[in-house]
Amino acid sequence: MSIQVDQVSKYYGEQAALDQVSFSVPSGQIVGFLGPNGAGKSTMMKILTCFIPQSKGKVQVCGFDVEEQPMEVKKRVGYLPEHNPLYLDLYVREYLDFVAGIYGIAPEKVEEMIQKTGLSPEANKRIGQLSKGYRQRVGLAQALIHDPEVLILDEPTTGLDPNQLVEIRELIREVGKEKTVLLSTHIMQEVEVLCDRVIIINKGKIVADQPTEMLRKAGNRVLIRVEFDRTPDLKELKELKGVFSVESRGGNKLRIEAEGKTDLRSVLFKYAVEREMTILEINQEELQIEEVFRQLTQ
Repeated sequence: MSIQVDQVSKYYGEQAALDQVSFSVPSGQIVGFLGPNGAGKSTMMKILTCFIPQSKGKVQVCGFDVEEQPMEVKKRVGYLPEHNPLYLDLYVREYLDFVAGIYGIAPEKVEEMIQKTGLSPEANKRIGQLSKGYRQRVGLAQALIHDPEVLILDEPTTGLDPNQLVEIRELIREVGKEKTVLLSTHIMQEVEVLCDRVIIINKGKIVADQPTEMLRKAGNRVLIRVEFDRTPDLKELKELKGVFSVESRGGNKLRIEAEGKTDLRSVLFKYAVEREMTILEINQEELQIEEVFRQLTQ
C-alpha cells in the first residue's frame, strides 16, 4: 500500500481533530478526501506529509513510518498545501531550479516539468505576477519535480476559473495514471470527474469509504423531479410515506427527496388521481455525490 493509516487520532488540547481514523490507498489510485470545514482533512494530510505528528496510531507512506522515517517519507511524497506557499519575488524557472537543487535533481528536469505543467508561457515571469491558475501550476510543478510516488493535494483548484479548472484537472488525471493521489476538494464535480474512490470524513471520523460509482448507493435516498398540471399542496406531499423533503422549483415543478426503498412514483400517481390532477413529467434519479455528502455530514 502507498498509504496506510491505522487508528490515527490527533488532539489539540482536549479537542479531537481526528478520532481513530483508518484507511489505506494502493498504488495508482486517485482518492477524493472529502469533508466539511473543520472535519480533519488538512490535519490528516499534514500528518501524512510529516508536518505534524499524530497523537495516537500508526501511519506509513510507501512502507516508511512518518514518525520514525520522516526523511524517507518526504522523498516519496509531493505535497501541495491548501495555501500554496511560494516565493513571490522569484521567477518561475528560478524557483523550480531552487526546488530541484534541494532534491539534487538535474536542471533538465526543471524544463521537463515546466513543459508538463503548461508553465512555458510564464516561465520568465516573477511568481508574484502570475494569475491564481498559474501559481497553482507552479505549486504542482514543485510537488512533482522529484517524481514522487505519492501526491497529496489540498484544495488544488480553489479560486480557479472554468478554463483553469479543466486544465488542472487534466494534469491531475494524467499524473494519476502513474502515481497515488490523495485529493481534498469541496467541488463535487471534481470528485465525479477525477476520483476512483471517495473517503468522507466528518468531525474527525470516517463516515464513508467507497468507489466513486458506488458512493451514491451509500445513501438511502432518491430524488424525484415531478411536474403537475396545477400546484399541489406541499404540506400533503411532505406527509406521504417515504418523503423526506419537498422543494418548489418554480411553477408546478417540484424536487422531492425520498427514501430509496420506496417507489414514490406510484405513490405520486395515486396522489394525483385522487385529486384529479395530471402528472406532466416525472423522473427518478440517483443521488449525486453532493447529495450523499450532505446526508453523511449533516
